[in-house]
This record gives sequence, C-alpha cells and structure tokens, in this order.
Amino acid sequence: MPTILLHPPVPHLLAAALYLGLAFHFWRTRWRGAVLDQPVKGLAGWERAWLFIALVIHGVTLGIEVHPTGFESTRFGFAAALSLMMWLAVAFYWFESFYARMEGLQMLGLPLAALCTLLPLLIPSQHILANAGSLAFRIHLLMAMLAYSLFTLAALHAVLMAIAEKRLHRGRMTPLFAGLPPLLTMENLLFRLIHIAFLLLTLTLASGILFSEQIFGKALPFNHKTVFALSSWIIFAWLLAGRHFRGWRGRIALRWTLAGFVTLLLAYVGSRFVLEVLLGRPG
Repeated sequence: MPTILLHPPVPHLLAAALYLGLAFHFWRTRWRGAVLDQPVKGLAGWERAWLFIALVIHGVTLGIEVHPTGFESTRFGFAAALSLMMWLAVAFYWFESFYARMEGLQMLGLPLAALCTLLPLLIPSQHILANAGSLAFRIHLLMAMLAYSLFTLAALHAVLMAIAEKRLHRGRMTPLFAGLPPLLTMENLLFRLIHIAFLLLTLTLASGILFSEQIFGKALPFNHKTVFALSSWIIFAWLLAGRHFRGWRGRIALRWTLAGFVTLLLAYVGSRFVLEVLLGRPG
C-alpha cells in the first residue's frame, strides 16, 4: 500500500467512505428500491469484495491507532476499543453471511462502523497499555474484544428484530423487512450469537480473575468496571437460563439482550469515555 495512503487521516476517511457508500447502496437497492413481493437477495460477489476491502483498510487504521510508533508501544483507549469492536463485528458479519441470511444488519452496522473508524481521529487516545507484552494479557484482551463485538452484533440483531416485529403487527412491512428470514429463524441466530459471546465473556472474566496478578500486576480490583462486567455476565446468564428452562423469546429476550449489552458497554468503553473524553485523563 503506498505510503501516502497510510498517513492519517487518509485510511480512516477511505474506510469510512467505503462503509457509507456500501450502506447507501444497500439502502437504495434493498430498502428503497426493492419490490415488496420479491425476496431480498444476499450479498453479491462484488458487494462482498467491497466490504472486504473496507475491512482491510479499517484494519490498517486500527494498526495506526494501536501501534503509532511501531510494535514497541501499544496505545489503546476509548476510540480504539469501539473501532476494534465494530471491525470485529463487521468481519464476523462478512464471514457469517456466507452461511446465514443476515440482511438488514448492513443498514445498522455499516454507518456505525464508519463512525467508529473516524473516532480515533476525533478522540485521539494517550492511554499506553503497560502490559501489552504479556501473552496472557493479549489473550485476555482479544477474548474481551471478541465478546464485545459479538454482543454488538447481537444487540443490532435484536433492534432489527424489534423493528420487524412491530412493523409486522402494524401491517407496515417494507421490502427489506418483508424479505427478512422468519422471526423464529432470526431469533435462533440471535441466541447463537449470544451463546458464543457469553462463552467468550466468561473466559474473559475467568482469565481476569485467575491471572490478574500476571496480567495487570495486581489483584483484580473491585471497581465500577468489575461491577458492570459481572452484572452483564449475570444478565446474559439469566437470559440463557430463561431461554433454556422457560422458553423465553420475543420481546422479553430482546429486552434482556439490550440491557446486558448496555451494561457490558459501560464496563470498559463507558469508563474510558468518562476518563478520556469527559475528564481528559489518559486512564
């Protein structure tokens, strides 16, 4: 890749433009331009390629943000966390779209991905990770970000399902929502996402508790981040138990999904937002 393309803000703007351009294309062809009695098609080959290129360039922006002076130092704050979460979420969507119909998530996820790609430019972080060289810490951070990204997809999926259900009951189905899979199929996909994300969140919390001395250089602190993370774990555990033992579905499942996601978001991203944006501290 030419050097000029690696210089901020070029890759950030290019990735955001590709995400927004593809979102506009999906809105024009899947939402506004679709015909109500025709099924909504999956991703075409060139659309997959377009999204893949956007992901690659977005990945470059993450490399620039996280390793601004090379791999000897690692900078990771509020903006980078959100950007990485959305990159992983869109990458999972791209991969999963080969095997399952996930139409509709483009209209919600791609504009958010564009915004998160630009966040490191708007809110540069000065937070240097002190434990970046530790393998245990890297595994812990990777599992956490994977859990965040899958819960992000689950939350977007829950929002899409809530809109589709409301439109179905009111008899106001647009071509996009009329072409979605049945709500039961979407619900099964939602819980598949939640099961995988919950497993990753469990491993993240377990590694933080068991190896906190090695990862963080001190015992696991009982602070707001720990409280929010554990609260989110309890919410999703309760949701999965309710699904398994009481057959929870529909609105109750969607509400618990969104409640758990918001709580989890407050655990890391919310605390970093307060420190870096509101208080102006590196954290």
